Amino acid sequence: MKILKYLLFLFLFVVGIALLSALFIPKTYEVKKQVYIDLPADSVFSYVSLLRNQGIYSVWAKMDPNMKAEFEGTDGTVGFRMSWDSPNDSVGAGEQEIVGIDKGKRIDYKIRFIRPFQSESDSWMSTRADASGSTEVEWGMTGSMPYPVNLFLVLMDLEGSIGNDLQNGLNNLKAIMEQPARGVGDAPVSASPKTSVGVPET
Repeated sequence: MKILKYLLFLFLFVVGIALLSALFIPKTYEVKKQVYIDLPADSVFSYVSLLRNQGIYSVWAKMDPNMKAEFEGTDGTVGFRMSWDSPNDSVGAGEQEIVGIDKGKRIDYKIRFIRPFQSESDSWMSTRADASGSTEVEWGMTGSMPYPVNLFLVLMDLEGSIGNDLQNGLNNLKAIMEQPARGVGDAPVSASPKTSVGVPET
């Protein structure tokens, strides 16, 4: 009995420390990564402005090759939505929507996670012409986690994990767009920005 009481006290002590620590941990996060692509800014923006193209370079899109994806709206315009559904808990289910476009400069997204947990995050991609003729691409994400769930920002190094995925996605984007088979200034083949309603990815 003494051992059980000791273990219970230890458990409650650890939980108490964790809850106390969560009070001092930020409830919001912001992660952003950059890469330079040796192509003109207009070519790069034209490619990244199409949400479908994230399926080509995004790390998250490649976690489950059998993931079900559906699209609604006209890609590259405000209101276009991509939804996904996967039995893989690392992928889960949710949707991403284009909510703002500053043509030639920035695209803003709203990401709504449904499974394995419900939450929302804001994301963006921006392009900026460099003096050397290359283009700086920034990919970022912001979000919030309520107390005491915000403890996982530290325990799971959520910012580090998201940052790695964003950077790897940007590195993939750079490799795709700088393929030597194309001439300078030629953008890679993009997914069609056609209008679709509930059309699954094939």
